[in-house]
Amino acid sequence: MPDYHIHTPFCGHAGGEMEQYVARGRELGMPEMGFADHLPLFHIEDTTLAMCQADLPLYVEKVRELQAANPDFPVRMGIEADYVREHLDDVARALGSYRFDYVYGSVHFIGGWGFDQSRFKFEFERRDINEVYEIYFNLVMKAARTGLFDVMTHLDVVKKYGHRPTVDLSDLYHEVGRALAGSGVAIELNSSGLRRPVEEIYPGPNLLEIMRGHGVPITFGSDSHKPAQVGRDFDKLLSLARGAGYTDYVRFAGRERVPWPLPP
Repeated sequence: MPDYHIHTPFCGHAGGEMEQYVARGRELGMPEMGFADHLPLFHIEDTTLAMCQADLPLYVEKVRELQAANPDFPVRMGIEADYVREHLDDVARALGSYRFDYVYGSVHFIGGWGFDQSRFKFEFERRDINEVYEIYFNLVMKAARTGLFDVMTHLDVVKKYGHRPTVDLSDLYHEVGRALAGSGVAIELNSSGLRRPVEEIYPGPNLLEIMRGHGVPITFGSDSHKPAQVGRDFDKLLSLARGAGYTDYVRFAGRERVPWPLPP
């Protein structure tokens, strides 16, 4: 299966050379792979979280170089863009400036709170966890409905540090499934959750089964920040997908998605 969620040193918190990530994908026998580094953030200036605006054209140029250098191995040019309502016009302009193969949408901020950053995780103890989940998933739905994104990444990343709701949120999850299906947005099975305190794939089994019930397509990603992480735990992603009832996934090129059967 292709790994579509690979970061680069441009984002300020990933290591290794981009050539090393490609070499690892080839070594694993992937049919293709894709970079999806962080689009510049427009609401804060922090180059440890995402590339700066001046680096976006350099990132694009580098991916194109790798595409030219690997004519027998498709290297897709993706991007991961944060949903911040006040800056959707900025995001749309940036996305429209280049021909990406796919755009990942992500929610990392609830208001000004970067909830997935370890330096701010103390804030969970100050908040009602059920309300946090409710707000987070409502932002995910709003992001999907913008039409800016092809895939919503790490769908339940709000659980990253092990904080779980204390009430049944099935109704909310079904609402999310309907919103994503109605917006034509896929989701990603992301193995990086296994490397986080929660030690669980994003999304978890119950949420994934609900997404499958609503016909939401899937992609696969390692969320690699080191070359050695490319394709990590993809056997577990495949098992989870099959367990939820999926028989296929989607690939992207030029923001057009193509269904593809899961490997045996």
